[in-house]
Amino acid sequence: MLVAAPLMLMLAAAPQSGDAVGSGRKAYSECLAKEIQPALDKKATLSDFQSTLKSKCSAKETVFRAAIVADDKSGGMSDKDAQADADDQIAEYVDKITGEFEDYSKPGG
Repeated sequence: MLVAAPLMLMLAAAPQSGDAVGSGRKAYSECLAKEIQPALDKKATLSDFQSTLKSKCSAKETVFRAAIVADDKSGGMSDKDAQADADDQIAEYVDKITGEFEDYSKPGG
């Protein structure tokens, strides 16, 4: 799928070992990426696309979030800071995939 090529670069940066953060990141980002083409085919609005991401990828987001928080806390980070880090990382993936959707939704995209 050519549409998700930029996201694959983010996946390549993810740890490839069996760690929970790396596997959670990979599963979550793959879930997000696989929703682009069906949404484009349906000519979904940005709002519909975002709703689809939330509904279809929420379980993987929860696993990814829990892994980030656990990893951060095991390194001595406070719960508040670990939650903020998880929020930031998840937002980065959602922003990236939403940006790709918007780019491909444009005429000639």
